[in-house]
Amino acid sequence: MGGWRNAVQEAAASKPLFLTIYTTIIVGIVATSFYVFSAIYSPSASTSTQSISTSWLSSPPLSQNGGSNFSNNISQPTDKASQPGSNQLKTIWEAPPSNSKMPPLESFKLTKELVGERAKDNVIIVTFGNFAFMDFILTWVKHLTDLDVSNLLVGAMDTKLLEALYWKGVPVFDMGSHMSTIDVGWGSPTFHKMGREKVLLINAILPFGYELLMCDTDMVWLKDPLPYLAQYPDADILTSSDQVVPTVVDDRLADWKQVGAAYNIGIFHWRPTEPAIKLAKEWKDMLLADDKIWDQNGFNELARKQTGPAVDDDSGLFYAFDGTLKLGILPESIFCSGHTYFVQAMYEQLRLEPYALHTTFQYGGTEGKRHRLREAMVFYDPPEYYDAPGGFLSFKPSIPKSLLLDGEHNLESHFSLINYQMKQIRSALVIASLLNRTLVMPPLWCRLDRLWFSHPGVLEGSMTRQPFLCPLDHVFEVNVMLKDLPEEEFGPAINIREYSFLNNPLLPQQVKESWLDVQLCQEGTEDCHASSNTSRPGLLRFPKNSTEEMTREEKFRNRMKRYVGIWCCVESHTPGHIYYDMYWDEKPGWKPAPPQTPEEDHPPF
Repeated sequence: MGGWRNAVQEAAASKPLFLTIYTTIIVGIVATSFYVFSAIYSPSASTSTQSISTSWLSSPPLSQNGGSNFSNNISQPTDKASQPGSNQLKTIWEAPPSNSKMPPLESFKLTKELVGERAKDNVIIVTFGNFAFMDFILTWVKHLTDLDVSNLLVGAMDTKLLEALYWKGVPVFDMGSHMSTIDVGWGSPTFHKMGREKVLLINAILPFGYELLMCDTDMVWLKDPLPYLAQYPDADILTSSDQVVPTVVDDRLADWKQVGAAYNIGIFHWRPTEPAIKLAKEWKDMLLADDKIWDQNGFNELARKQTGPAVDDDSGLFYAFDGTLKLGILPESIFCSGHTYFVQAMYEQLRLEPYALHTTFQYGGTEGKRHRLREAMVFYDPPEYYDAPGGFLSFKPSIPKSLLLDGEHNLESHFSLINYQMKQIRSALVIASLLNRTLVMPPLWCRLDRLWFSHPGVLEGSMTRQPFLCPLDHVFEVNVMLKDLPEEEFGPAINIREYSFLNNPLLPQQVKESWLDVQLCQEGTEDCHASSNTSRPGLLRFPKNSTEEMTREEKFRNRMKRYVGIWCCVESHTPGHIYYDMYWDEKPGWKPAPPQTPEEDHPPF
């Protein structure tokens, strides 16, 4: 096996044939039992040019910016929010002079004057986070500035983020949290601390007299929301929700009588009214009195103390909390959760334009959220993301119509479809590893939804189509795939990209246009060898047995077994989850079934 790897890596390093190679692999078992591949190669990153839309992400860092590798060469919005009686503010992304000094930390304190400088039409849009979410925050800001929305502020929970944003020209204030700069993890004590910071922030800003659109960093704006929110001037609070069954089919507020899911505090708009300020204070007091209460649960408990009656016949607002607060629920189809956007594509089916996308209902932690946004082509990565060392490998699976469409949508048909795709992906991962390429994952088809609880396959009343293109994290452990696993146990890393990668407008054109065909062949046949020699222009024939040997390699198997997760969950059985198995085809008679005993309840490794 080592000889094969050395020969392949030597071939892959040859120039110019494998210089930043891209590969599109048409994978399918055909009559000859070969797979067919296509590949592309592009000039090296050093010779490529980058558009203005991406260069802001990767120019050389300023000496003062705390090590951040982002610049500010970005198109400038025309709107400049200004404070009455003061000079116009610098446009967002307008970096301070490189020879200037960082202002003292005290100057970044959250004050009424600071908010007033950025507010427009008495509205301020706010998100906050620590340095671990720097790329999410920059993506959030860029979506707003691309929409010519500049009345925003970012709260920095650590000085590393504050300094980095300052040197980018992003309006930032110090939250004084002194948090760690690393990813804190959903549900951790530090995560809950961040939730309390949100409540404290709302309580700090509302008395300033400004309307507050508070956002989590793991969401993006796809359309300017301010005109929509302004349609409901009587609302004290407008909140998003986790509703997955449509309550309306147009862009009206959700029908509050039909919303049974939690109000989601990742996107909500507050007006500085007496009822809103009262709710904010009670919410703060509740959380500070009991550190075990999740901030969203606390908000729902208070807001739902009273539900109804309707404020009027038309607006969709209703009385909540203490009976005086006027609450509206943003429509689930266009203020999208991770389910209504990625699984149901509800806005698309209803022919509506989405305003927002929030990466809820996903299963891969922060890496999973980032990957979801990349799949939707709404995440901003630096240029090097589109020109990885060694190049890329991608493929288009060949799926029989019977597996995709025929028969009932049940456990057996779902797992048959997934397993068929999984085997092809496993082969592609072999080729990517042997060629030292980054694998562009294929679109993944599912017949059944994945959730945290038992269900009949798809949620009753939802608009989930069967089959549907499912997010990668429905089947694969995205966070594991992107993790640095010890090479001595798991072999060389295999990097991946999202299925939409080759369609992303940020991908350099010269990469899209440079293709090389790669064909798996039987060793010993004509021109079938691991070298950079092509049998004819634009074609490389690659020995099939090298992929078969690699599949049996212990370290590679250790890696593959950890790449897949679970499906959840069957009804009338505890536990209800079923483990996917990357090597299902090696187990005669394998059937999808939940663990029958506690001893069986573990991944297949």
